[in-house]
Amino acid sequence: MRAAVLHETGQDKLEVLDDVEALGFGPGKVRIRVRATGLCHSDVSAMSGVLPQPAPFVPGHEGAGEIIEVGDGVRGLAPGDRALICWLPACGTCPACRRGETHLCLAGFLNAGTPNFRRPGGDVFGFAGTGTFTEEVVVDAGCAVPIPDDVPFDVAALIGCGVTTGLGAAINTADVAAGSSVAVIGCGGVGVSAIQGARLKGAAQIVAVDPVAARREAALGFGATEAVAPEELTDAKQRITGGEGFDYVFEVVGRSATARTAYEATRRGGTLCVVGAGAMDDHLRLNMFELFFDEKRILPSLYGGGDVLRSYERAIALWRAGRIDLERMITHRVRLGEINEALEQMRTGTALRTCIEI
Repeated sequence: MRAAVLHETGQDKLEVLDDVEALGFGPGKVRIRVRATGLCHSDVSAMSGVLPQPAPFVPGHEGAGEIIEVGDGVRGLAPGDRALICWLPACGTCPACRRGETHLCLAGFLNAGTPNFRRPGGDVFGFAGTGTFTEEVVVDAGCAVPIPDDVPFDVAALIGCGVTTGLGAAINTADVAAGSSVAVIGCGGVGVSAIQGARLKGAAQIVAVDPVAARREAALGFGATEAVAPEELTDAKQRITGGEGFDYVFEVVGRSATARTAYEATRRGGTLCVVGAGAMDDHLRLNMFELFFDEKRILPSLYGGGDVLRSYERAIALWRAGRIDLERMITHRVRLGEINEALEQMRTGTALRTCIEI
């Protein structure tokens, strides 16, 4: 079967090969024919080495498709079922799951160290234990979440990561208050989803911050009340908040420099929500006095916080009701053989989300 493979960490292009085999099918597993997958910035970060991931590997973790085979012991799933792929499944038994913090379950991360694929030259891993830039993937049954027939595969793929992450950051983690002021730094797919979440929660002002003019323009169509370039954020803070700072600032880039900017843009007693996935050696510097004196809440948000399955259901319900717009988030579409075009669209900021149709 065909799959897009990164041979070595640090390479900036993928090679689409037709000699890849999905591994691991057996009890408790399902085989999925991938129909659509989104390109998330985390895929690019794993390729560059910002996020740890053994190589060679197949990127992709935001996908949806049809179940074509189920292993022994699998309940509630059958061949022909439509499913989105959850890269962070909950085991249901660990301390985090028992506390109701299923998004902190480590079971999914442990899968990342087991090869998902094989080529004649050896084993190949799947990013985040999945690897959706492929025609077929074998995953734990808990990674296959059934979706209703009225949810298109491309929309379901977005819900599998970017939408859930951004919406959840605003709704679950930060719990944005009605009438508040919000700034979102980084307005790709996740940032636009955070904007939509803040709008749903009733924020009065939502400022989108991004260096790419096309993304700033797009953000206005998803609920931002104003869009500015990064160098204009200080002025926006002065105009909108009288210099006090925003009630909530979302950092959706994953860099210490933008997190520091976000901290400074947050009012005393306000909330900085860190959504971007950054590198282990990139350190955010804060002094002990400002931490104490400003009493700003710093809230990291992994996968949008809260229960992942409930978050999926909520996103589908909001989409059905017309309260969030997911189709317009997909600004570009490519086939698997054009995957490097999608990478260029991501790196240049041309696309909010590119859908790879397989």
